[in-house]
Amino acid sequence: MHRQVDTTICSGQRHQQTCYPPINFQHTLIYRKPPVRALNGQLCSIPSKNGLLSAYVKGHGKPILLVHSVNAAASAAEVRPLFDLLSRNRTVYAIDLPGYGTSERSDRLYTPRLMTDAIGDLVTYIRAQHGDAAIDAMAASLSCEFLARAAMEQPANFRTLTLVSPTGMSGLKLRQAQEGSTYGQTWLRSILKGPGWGRLLFKGLTRPGVIRYFLNKTWGSRAIDEAMYQYAVWTTQQPGAEHAPLCFLSAQMFSADITTVYDRLRLPVWMSHGVRGDFVDYRGKQRFAACGNWRFTVFDSGALPYFEHPEAFGETMLDFLGSPLAG
Repeated sequence: MHRQVDTTICSGQRHQQTCYPPINFQHTLIYRKPPVRALNGQLCSIPSKNGLLSAYVKGHGKPILLVHSVNAAASAAEVRPLFDLLSRNRTVYAIDLPGYGTSERSDRLYTPRLMTDAIGDLVTYIRAQHGDAAIDAMAASLSCEFLARAAMEQPANFRTLTLVSPTGMSGLKLRQAQEGSTYGQTWLRSILKGPGWGRLLFKGLTRPGVIRYFLNKTWGSRAIDEAMYQYAVWTTQQPGAEHAPLCFLSAQMFSADITTVYDRLRLPVWMSHGVRGDFVDYRGKQRFAACGNWRFTVFDSGALPYFEHPEAFGETMLDFLGSPLAG
């Protein structure tokens, strides 16, 4: 028998502001208690037109937003080193995107539009709490596309973008299809969901050994973060966990116009990536090398360099945030 989640496990240092209503799981799904915390921060419910949206908050000072990647086992746990490091002198917000973690996991179509709007909802909330100033924001992997789109559409909301191992940069192919279009295959999503086998397929893809296998490929080694692994196993076992990942697998969340989106960014952008694992092809960044608002750093790491080199990554990020380029 499942137990309702004990919300105290999601509470860390109390934030000085009053969050929007704390997460109340009575009106949503039944969750088992996770073996480890996703993040050591206060878990809050965020006003959103896109269903229950949650974010972790910690620290004091100017706000910064962290957005986890998208995959079968994603959650805010993927940004833990930065969440802890930056909260020493910033107010850090880490979102659970729709379909992941403690946000709503209903059976619906998960698209770049939905994810971008969710980020926008949180940014609106953050700015209301911090004097309406433009904010700094970071995203990893596919979520870089959502964050970049949010910044393109509402440039006044953002001061800087930090993009870690962004998608849409592999090879030299230009992704300049019709605005808002995706690579999504409706027929493939229908097959993946199937009449009853969608959950079984997802369970097969998220067995603990399979999750560890894919994390090894992300790190480019077996020295993965074990706390993140434990939370990944837990989060994939919760009700509705399959809905967003099945959209991911059918390419519903991949933007076919992302080159155009990146082209239109005028604010300071710092892009970083690693050299190990499955995510090492970033030849597309050559397109932005001559742009005065882009800078680049390559780490001796896998796709999430801030796990392997948290201090070096944090130092470089803070240097970027404080540079003349960032205003």
